[in-house]
Amino acid sequence: MTLFEIIVLAIALAMDCFTVSIACGLSQKKIVRTPMISMILLFGIFQGGMTWAGWYGGSLFSHIVQPVDHWIAFALLTYLGSKMIYEVYATHSKEEAECSTCNKGLLRTKNIITMAVATSIDALAVGVSFAFLNLENNDLYGACLIIALASSLFTLLGLGLGIFAGKRIKFPVEALGGLILIGIGVKILIEHLSEA
Repeated sequence: MTLFEIIVLAIALAMDCFTVSIACGLSQKKIVRTPMISMILLFGIFQGGMTWAGWYGGSLFSHIVQPVDHWIAFALLTYLGSKMIYEVYATHSKEEAECSTCNKGLLRTKNIITMAVATSIDALAVGVSFAFLNLENNDLYGACLIIALASSLFTLLGLGLGIFAGKRIKFPVEALGGLILIGIGVKILIEHLSEA
């Protein structure tokens, strides 16, 4: 596998991270340093780590996860998206809404980890395909590092774009962010079911 092919693959894997991070930026409308840095790092770590785990598990692991990976991603993203939409309409005052987005919103650690897992399931499948390509350790580690860096970079870009747009949109963008997450889950589900 050439360096160019790995970079293209890394960018393709990072697109779900990019879209999810736009939704998070839309819901926050401002920079919240610690959770956003955590998100940038965890999305990269999970993408690179899941690629490595897929390679390590090889075909044995793929038989367990592959039949249901799309359902897992769909369920996790639908849950988070629905929760976002619910929180928009469950808060009654502006103070409560601000509190929920800053303290109890989408950027809580458990939600970030859930999103990182959901967006990196495809990376697991890519890692399994690497096992069949018989990549050497150095090539594998380089590919995992490129995938992790691309995912972190696109997460950063998505957060910035989401914050920028969120400040300018006047309707409840948290609900839009929730719909985006659900849409990504549906997209993953449809793609995998149409391949079957």
